[in-house]
Amino acid sequence: MLHPVGPLPTAVYWRRRLLVLVGTLGVLGGGSWLGVAAATGGSTGADPASDSLAAAGATADAPTPALEQVLPSLAAVEVPTAAPTTSAPAPAPSAAPAGPVAGGPCTDDMISVDVRPEVPSSPVGGKPTFDLVVTNTSPVACVRALDKGLQEIVLLDGAGDRLWGSNDCFPEASSDTRTLQPGEAVVFPVLWSGLSSAPGCTADRTTPGPGSYVLRGRLDTKASGDAAFTLT
Repeated sequence: MLHPVGPLPTAVYWRRRLLVLVGTLGVLGGGSWLGVAAATGGSTGADPASDSLAAAGATADAPTPALEQVLPSLAAVEVPTAAPTTSAPAPAPSAAPAGPVAGGPCTDDMISVDVRPEVPSSPVGGKPTFDLVVTNTSPVACVRALDKGLQEIVLLDGAGDRLWGSNDCFPEASSDTRTLQPGEAVVFPVLWSGLSSAPGCTADRTTPGPGSYVLRGRLDTKASGDAAFTLT
């Protein structure tokens, strides 16, 4: 082996052996490099393109995170709520004032009662006539009881003491219900005997003397104002 034999010079045979040895070492070295690359994942840092492809493959193989791991659960998100507002209660509609009803009863607010002496003065002992006047002052027709028992005129002295009443000694009874038209006035004349009286006609009757007096009338619960009267 160490001394080649052949027709060619000895140097030729040594060069051939050297080439074969170098080829054998190259094959062995390449195989070792491939084994190391396979064992370490195929990246040696010498080829950037190969490393990028390997990284892309690793990213593609990574599991996609679940949606709930990326976005918070809607149940866990606190949604701000508007503060409750207190609205002022709506004003209640005001009821329209009830006006007089046509054909209904004449209330005390719908009529006036007045006393009018036929003469402003009378001699002592005379028998003057006083008128009780009932007027419908409302804008509609209404119904009112005008019975004699509901009418009264009284005479008062200057101190306000009662001297006479039209129903004291000769009360009258009647049933008189009427429909009074707007502005209509009804007159009831009352004759005075010129003597004093008390309710029930139980007191002695006397003749009032001269002086200034006051007449006052009523129809049931509706009273009149005062009217002046003079005895001479």
